[in-house]
Amino acid sequence: MNDINKLYEQWLYSATADADLIPELESVKGDNEAILDRFYKNLEFGTAGLRGVIGTGTNRMNVYTVNQATQGLADYLNETFENPSVAIAYDSRIKSKEFAESAAGVLAANGVKVYIYPELVPTPMLSFAVRRLECSSGIIITASHNPSKYNGFKCYDPNGYQMTDEAAAKTYEYIQNIDMFTGVKTMSFDDALAEDMVDYIEDWLYDEFYAKVKSCLVNPDSIKKADLKVIYTPLNGAGNKPVRKVLKMAGINDVTVVKEQEKPDGNFPTCPYPNPEIRQAFECAIETSKGTDADLLLATDPDCDRVGIAVKDGDDYVLMTGNEVGAMLCEYLLSTLKEQNKLPENPIVVKSIVTTPLIEAICKEYGAQVADLLTGFKYIGELITNLEKEGKEDNFVVGMEESYGYLRGIHARDKDAVVASLMICEMAAVYKLKGISLKQFMDSIYEKYGMYLNTVLNFAFEGASGMQKMADIMNSLRENAPTSFANNKVVKVADYKESVVKDILTGVSAVINLPKSNVLSYTLQDNSKVIVRPSGTEPKIKIYITACGDTRAESEEKTKLISEDAKKLLGV
Repeated sequence: MNDINKLYEQWLYSATADADLIPELESVKGDNEAILDRFYKNLEFGTAGLRGVIGTGTNRMNVYTVNQATQGLADYLNETFENPSVAIAYDSRIKSKEFAESAAGVLAANGVKVYIYPELVPTPMLSFAVRRLECSSGIIITASHNPSKYNGFKCYDPNGYQMTDEAAAKTYEYIQNIDMFTGVKTMSFDDALAEDMVDYIEDWLYDEFYAKVKSCLVNPDSIKKADLKVIYTPLNGAGNKPVRKVLKMAGINDVTVVKEQEKPDGNFPTCPYPNPEIRQAFECAIETSKGTDADLLLATDPDCDRVGIAVKDGDDYVLMTGNEVGAMLCEYLLSTLKEQNKLPENPIVVKSIVTTPLIEAICKEYGAQVADLLTGFKYIGELITNLEKEGKEDNFVVGMEESYGYLRGIHARDKDAVVASLMICEMAAVYKLKGISLKQFMDSIYEKYGMYLNTVLNFAFEGASGMQKMADIMNSLRENAPTSFANNKVVKVADYKESVVKDILTGVSAVINLPKSNVLSYTLQDNSKVIVRPSGTEPKIKIYITACGDTRAESEEKTKLISEDAKKLLGV
């Protein structure tokens, strides 16, 4: 504790670059627990960069932790690239703009050219800018769908997806050698602009992005005929202008924006947890919908890389899951392209390993290949990049993750809620012309392929001991592998950390040709599935359950029983 108190004293007298930090430091004086929480570790720099609570200390997001990470990135870039450059973007979160401009000043002071968006924009627009401007890296300041007290710093590689493990590890080596107060080169943002080390990204790049998104449509004529009625909420984030822009370009003119959630506001006053996966995020949209007979409610998260929907079902609106939206997009795109004789010879649909196996059933129907990749959209971006290098980029049909992230087109190498919003609206318009709601469309998919009920359980492990507890649980599962869930035998075990999958019935093992990841997957006798994965960005373990049954009721009962067994395994 003595060392932490010394660190606290150093910050108390040195952290003067942000006026908000000193009052917070003074407010916790003498409170050992509060000081420990702020200083017991440095924010970890992983492949997703930094993410943490905004505030003072080494374990918080502030100008010093941001500048230290940026200095490490600058050192890595100057060592690796000749005349490096970086694109920067930010969302609506508290201090996002300040952190972005501070990072730009550090890069400029290190001789790294910066291209920065003049206003908040979606994450996929940063991915697009990195590639279009041929930058060496990219930075976006965001904490995705986390509560308002969080912010983050994500780094991208020259291909427009998040940094690879190798590049992140090298950057982290540089970061660890940098003193936050004396080891960072800085210059003011205004001076960097004046010295031409920072340029604002211009309108032509926006226009190119929008044109690329619009080109992803497969039924551009139908979308104009359906008179689709949409209620949209950007959840006080970055999606407001871009999503409305592309919908209007496509001919969708009846778009009502939720007033309480229209303007950028990092406090998220009407939605403390701005996550399009949960009903709370749609409450204002549902209220707005009264008396409008809207076909579709659309919500994008603060950095507009994920989108959720609620669709009309009688007098109410039902939320569709990320898996369901992915399945609908998959069925819609494959069936439509086949009808139009535009389906590529070797179509590829890309998904994460925790995304519903229903995708595999749909792809089998249309002769499409499924690429099953680790969680993290960078792996999907990497696959698209490799296809492009081989001249096979047209084979890519759609990419998806169960956590509401989708990509159609190759303009971005990260999940894109701008293009996903457009494709969902097109799909809704096409089926509206046929007299079918998206809810009815999803029901028809279940009827055609079988009931796949997907559920995600989240178990938090807070505090300094949380990470150790998570590690102990995963070690225990490897040493004492479960043999059944809900009296349903485990027939296959995949260990992505050991890169091996074992067929329990035959005893035959095979190699998993993916990067190592701390994930365990159990396939059951009836094709149901249980996947256990510690989060890479938050102190929690996620359990992904797919319960297969002939009816929803049967699948719901299986989900309940599997969940009970899963909780026992985790000791919660």
